[in-house]
Amino acid sequence: MQIFLGPAGSPKPSTLEGLAEVGNLGLHAMELSFTHGVRMGLDMARQIGDANRELGIKLSIHAPYYTNLCSDDNAIRESSKRRILDTCERAHLIGASPVVFHPAYYGRMSSKEACDTVISSIGEMTKEIRRNRWDVELAPETTGRTRQFGTLDEILTVANETGCYFCVDIAHIYARNAGRINYAEIFDAMENSKIKSMHFHFEGIELNRGGEGRHLPISAGKPDFKEFAAELLGRDIDSTIICESPLTWRDSIEMKKILASLGHEFMPQNQPY
Repeated sequence: MQIFLGPAGSPKPSTLEGLAEVGNLGLHAMELSFTHGVRMGLDMARQIGDANRELGIKLSIHAPYYTNLCSDDNAIRESSKRRILDTCERAHLIGASPVVFHPAYYGRMSSKEACDTVISSIGEMTKEIRRNRWDVELAPETTGRTRQFGTLDEILTVANETGCYFCVDIAHIYARNAGRINYAEIFDAMENSKIKSMHFHFEGIELNRGGEGRHLPISAGKPDFKEFAAELLGRDIDSTIICESPLTWRDSIEMKKILASLGHEFMPQNQPY
């Protein structure tokens, strides 16, 4: 069983510096964050890919946050797909996968209508990914606000229908359920999918009326990382855990300590994965 741990975003001012720092910190993964748009040029993507071939950090990318594949406005739906695909092009050059994204807002759609629409959009994007021979996986993410498409059941339905990957943000599930979480049920549901390795986000979360509020350090215990870690180790599933707390790399190190205290032995640094 392999577990890759690392921060969302670079622990240094630049991504290139951050790659080396992740290794120096004894971590194994990093998720690049295109939060406000795809602003990385293709040449820089190639440079990052070249640098990481020496370092061996497991990379993924979060596409821009402003995506809505269920918008009433066709221009918004098309621009959302374009942002995700532009991310995929850079991910291919970097050697990063999966490409994580927030799929949609329900708007006036039912859950079923939204699910069908997201499935159709992912099918369209997958065709372009294959046409361009980009070596990336799309990963719609569980979302934390009740007006967003992205319950665990919805994301697993999309994955099963399209064959895409997926990202499970544990704190988002916790927030949507008003501070309740059952790790056994989550893992049972995921194990029925065709995916053999899992991509997680983990952070503390503040709750509000709509579900997700601001992100918190994992020391807040909302949700509890040690409980999650114990369930994960009991399932023997290869996993990547990206920390999205305000303390990113520091909390990634804390997660590593907790997993080690529960008996997990991490592979040596700079080993092929």
